[in-house]
Amino acid sequence: MRVWFITGASRGLGRAFAEAALSRGDRVVAAARDVAPLADLKARHPDALACVPLDVSDRAAAHEGVERAVAAFGRLDIVVNNAGAMLYGMLEEATETQIRAHFDVNVLGQIWITQAVLPHLRAQGSGHILLVTTMGTGGGIASAGLYAAGKSAIDSLGQALAMEVEPFGIKVTIVQPGGYNTGLFTTGMTATTPDPAYDPLRAKLAEMWGDEAGPDPSTAAPVVMRLVDLPDPPLRLIVGGQSFDLVHQMNQARAEEYRAWEHLSRLAPG
Repeated sequence: MRVWFITGASRGLGRAFAEAALSRGDRVVAAARDVAPLADLKARHPDALACVPLDVSDRAAAHEGVERAVAAFGRLDIVVNNAGAMLYGMLEEATETQIRAHFDVNVLGQIWITQAVLPHLRAQGSGHILLVTTMGTGGGIASAGLYAAGKSAIDSLGQALAMEVEPFGIKVTIVQPGGYNTGLFTTGMTATTPDPAYDPLRAKLAEMWGDEAGPDPSTAAPVVMRLVDLPDPPLRLIVGGQSFDLVHQMNQARAEEYRAWEHLSRLAPG
């Protein structure tokens, strides 16, 4: 039996991971800004689920929330940095307030939680930190560039973190899910004020994406359950077969572009 600490646990992937972990007989500390949607899950698992109201963008609150999580069940084994939001719109349209609020949650929120859990994981000499990013960390897409930028920052930080904590017996996996129906584009979204200059591009994007909401988040949970059981888990894991194919294609295209301009790169000695 292991203890999970999951942020953004009230909906989407966080909720799906919490339900799957509880069904295995594990204990879960579920954190979210609003824990009311977790009432039914708490009723079904009164002794195995602890709910912690938490705004991850508040560093002091993040540390306090982690202390409450440790106190609930005495330790933490799996930490899922899942809380996040979507800022939808073209870069030119986004306000300073929107951009700062977005990075406060998607980047700093994961940093604050990670900083808060590390002393506990180091002390016990074990733990597995899952940093939830996106399959799109390899490149931005118009109207979701700020979202991809934040997730890409976590991807780079995660790679560094894995090197830093390996001597302490702590594992790190950057979880890169595809487009699941998590509510990210509804309840989790902030939109910019549209500039008419971008209307043609916006229409093209709407046609490209279509109306499909994506698979249910519960279909991703079995992959994460198998991931945390691995004795030597990967640094990065794409969740979703279609997403794997898309990432592979993007990486191939990037490699081809590098090769196409290799002659120009090699004109400099560095």
